[in-house]
Amino acid sequence: MSPTRKGFLFALLAYVCWGVFPILFKALRPATPIEILAHRVLWSLVFVSLLLVAVRGWRSVRDLARRPRTVGGLALAAVFIAVNWGVYIYGVNTDRVVETALGYFINPLVTVLLGVLVLRERLRPVQWIAAAVGALAVAVLTIDYGRLPWIALTLAVSFGSYGFIKKRLGVPAAEGLFFESAVLAVPAVVYLGWLVVHDRSTFGAGSAWHTVLLVASGLATAVPLLLFAGATNRLPLVAMGLMQYLTPTLQLGLGVLLFHEPMPAARFAGFVLVWCALAIFTWDAIRTARRQVMS
Repeated sequence: MSPTRKGFLFALLAYVCWGVFPILFKALRPATPIEILAHRVLWSLVFVSLLLVAVRGWRSVRDLARRPRTVGGLALAAVFIAVNWGVYIYGVNTDRVVETALGYFINPLVTVLLGVLVLRERLRPVQWIAAAVGALAVAVLTIDYGRLPWIALTLAVSFGSYGFIKKRLGVPAAEGLFFESAVLAVPAVVYLGWLVVHDRSTFGAGSAWHTVLLVASGLATAVPLLLFAGATNRLPLVAMGLMQYLTPTLQLGLGVLLFHEPMPAARFAGFVLVWCALAIFTWDAIRTARRQVMS
């Protein structure tokens, strides 16, 4: 299989996994979002460590440890993904799956904004139109919700920043995730220990199935991130941008059809504006990529 085809397969599997995450996290209640987050971090580290042992990847880990700037970049990526995980779990378990879906629909527009603010890129006129339509969508949704859709915006900014850093670093998937999990493992262990001492831990206190799911949350976290990292190292950003719409589409469907969250007319209008902005942005990205290939 060619690297490009492998990248498409990795991206497809990663986005489908993320798309059905609401089912898993709702099943983890009554654990709180922070407890779920801590278990995700801890068990991710365990699974990635076992993977590195299996593929004999510890030499690569040691090589990365000798590159302070790369380690610093991975630590920053860890902060962004921790924020993303925590806010996402909170959104799902407070019956705001639709708003979490909105965050990942907005994410491509945030990626463009990062290019402008961080890389000093200049937007093309069509991109300015897409950004304006996206801003209008946020305004409409703010009016509908009666507040700024902070869950959606936080998810978009945190994951957009995480993907941006990972693309810039180009670190192998397993090694990068090991460093990210290791950075977050210390506060995770401290928090889980605090829960045990104060008899607030749900791990082992409830059903065996609940305990198994908490452990499995680490595997469910590690696998899509490994697939995503592998895909970003093999595919151009345009291709990743097109495929990432699969995740929020699945989440939106789950929120409305399975969890019966409300979708009033004003909220639907806001989503339509987001989709219009994404259509404009995607059309421009494809057109630009074709021009670059032809030249």
